[in-house]
Amino acid sequence: MKANRMLILLVCLFLACSFACKKKPPVEPVQPPPPIEKVEPVEEVSAPPEERILTEEQIFASTDLEAVTKEFKDVFYDFDKYNVREDQVANLENDAQYLNKWKSVRILIEGHCDERGTNEYNMALGLRRATAARDYLLSLGIDASRIETISYGEERPFATGHDEDSWWQNRRAHFVAIAK
Repeated sequence: MKANRMLILLVCLFLACSFACKKKPPVEPVQPPPPIEKVEPVEEVSAPPEERILTEEQIFASTDLEAVTKEFKDVFYDFDKYNVREDQVANLENDAQYLNKWKSVRILIEGHCDERGTNEYNMALGLRRATAARDYLLSLGIDASRIETISYGEERPFATGHDEDSWWQNRRAHFVAIAK
């Protein structure tokens, strides 16, 4: 009987425990969170800086007189002559073209001679050479007020040798920009 009682007590205990537990609500499946859009940090790309395109006038305005002087071509002469040689006409036409393009440029034409002859004679010959170059530019339409002339005779040689190769380099009309 004791065993019966024990059995009944166990059954009652079992039933009490099974009914005493609160039922868990059904578990809803967990919804995964909506996917997060990855937002990449946006680098603010600015437009490349505009390349500043300079006009010829702006480039010319920034050049110095020495650079302008280099644009001119010298005129070479035969020994004891001041007439413009046929092979030197292209140099003068180049110089006139540059002067026509840049109306503000003023030049000095220097007449030079080789060391042969007296100082007085070479000063006069140098002036005739500078004047011949100026007159040719005037015939091409360059305004006379833009051209000055001077003679250095044999005083400022370009080549210092005492041979024909040096002498021909010194027989010239040399162009120097004096204003732009």
